[in-house]
Amino acid sequence: MYMLTEAQRIVRIPPAELDEDISKVIAGLTWDTYEGKLDENKVLSVLIKNVVPVGPGRIVHGDGAVYQTVKYEQIVFKPKDNEIVEGVVVEVLKFGAFVRFGPLDGLLHISQVMDDRVDIDEMNQRLVGKDTGRILAVGDIVKARVVSIDLNEKNPQDSKIGLTMRQPGLGKLQWLEEDRKNRQEQQKGDE
Repeated sequence: MYMLTEAQRIVRIPPAELDEDISKVIAGLTWDTYEGKLDENKVLSVLIKNVVPVGPGRIVHGDGAVYQTVKYEQIVFKPKDNEIVEGVVVEVLKFGAFVRFGPLDGLLHISQVMDDRVDIDEMNQRLVGKDTGRILAVGDIVKARVVSIDLNEKNPQDSKIGLTMRQPGLGKLQWLEEDRKNRQEQQKGDE
């Protein structure tokens, strides 16, 4: 999910900014250009630090700007298929719940919340299991598995990530703790 990597890219320094402190300009342009964006490998750059120019910059005829190669360290986020994530429910709608994990949100479709029929309580922003009475509401912390990924390169916040909690070991953390206690009590009763 999160990784510390190094990258080397090119930033465009406009002519008007060439008379300023060039190291600050290069760092600022690198942050503005690449931080919070997806790269060609579908990796979201979360934080950039230690920006260093590499070699002399190039001036393109007719442009006047300097194109400078820079090297930097970055913390990146890349969700992977079948990865188990822990996140917080941030919104409940008619069709399911949005779960924020890392810098992105994933959709937990109503059919993937639990092995139970689910009622939607939009007024109170929660999903309620008809038979179990279990409630999933805004602010709950859940463990889910990534089942589909469609990252939006232009606006990473509009990416579509599908999640499921309908497998053993997944669900609201409170449910998982209740299940663990029930299993322990059952094992003690079987002894």
